[in-house]
Amino acid sequence: QVQLVESGGGLVQAGGSLRLFCAASGSILGINVMGWSRQAPGKQRELVASITSGGNTNYADSVRGRFTISKDNAKNTMFLQMNSLKPEDTAVYYCDAESPGWVGRGQGTQVTVSS
Repeated sequence: QVQLVESGGGLVQAGGSLRLFCAASGSILGINVMGWSRQAPGKQRELVASITSGGNTNYADSVRGRFTISKDNAKNTMFLQMNSLKPEDTAVYYCDAESPGWVGRGQGTQVTVSS
């Protein structure tokens, strides 16, 4: 089992920046892909960005060029740097991880962007 704990959310004005953190613990060696998803009230969950164990990244069109996903393997931590934030980025952001036979998600951290 892998435990995922997000932090770094908060309230920011449009155009501002936030950095999200995801701390992973437990059986992390088998993790193939980690990522960030988000869900706004009344909307479906959206995959925001992902990063493979080899460091390959992928982004949703809505955040490409503004968000950057990265990870520090030594600290078992994944990051999401969010710049040029927009009110439509407001959502609960979740850390996701996938390994053979297992998919997990953290409890989420709220990001609110005011106009």
